[in-house]
Amino acid sequence: MKSKLQLTAIYLPVFLVLWLGLFLDSKALAEHIPFNQWITNFLVLICFAWVYSRVTARIKKLMLYGIALALLGEVVFSIVLGMYEYRLENVPIYVPLGHSLIYAAVFYIQKEKIIQRNKARIISILYWAMIAYSSLWLLFDQDVFGFLCMLVIVLLLRKKTGNELFFLIMFFMVVYLELLGTYYQCWFWPDTWFGKVPFIASSNPPSGISVFYFGFDIGCLWMYKKLNRQKWNRMKILRQIRSS
Repeated sequence: MKSKLQLTAIYLPVFLVLWLGLFLDSKALAEHIPFNQWITNFLVLICFAWVYSRVTARIKKLMLYGIALALLGEVVFSIVLGMYEYRLENVPIYVPLGHSLIYAAVFYIQKEKIIQRNKARIISILYWAMIAYSSLWLLFDQDVFGFLCMLVIVLLLRKKTGNELFFLIMFFMVVYLELLGTYYQCWFWPDTWFGKVPFIASSNPPSGISVFYFGFDIGCLWMYKKLNRQKWNRMKILRQIRSS
């Protein structure tokens, strides 16, 4: 019997490597293994090569654009603005690669036929689960910043772009990533926004921080449109034909 899940070879390694890589880069392990972050860098690089070899040409380009965009974003938000801080006060090599891996994983999760067949129901479940998740963080940990970020996501989803499923899966993928990363103390978020706005309290991690990943996703797509204008126009025409 043919498996209902066809694309696990792409996204399951990402889930595994996120957990294992962040464990290897943990503060606790660093006390026993020197240069443990380089082990994670190497592991994520292997995972990137694996996933890259199995995705379409368009996703390959988006993954490469994502590395450049993620590196720029990490330098600005972490190093310059101090929105969060990595364990070694750097931007680990595995982080920009990890952003692109998450993008590819979410893209192929939402492409699974079983998910597409139940798309409306899954969107509804994830939407209300997102609101409940952020509300609980606000209630029990005064996570004002995370809750405000979640409200921005709600406003974005109300525009009905057709990408609601992608963004909602991305929300929980980022929840998984952030809970692991902060638990293993690979990075931490200050207890207020940027550590400088005292009336906007924040959890470690903020519950709705995936809104910044949405900006990353949109940025990757914008770069693809600009650098592959002819292919993008052809794809839009094909979509119009299919919809009609």
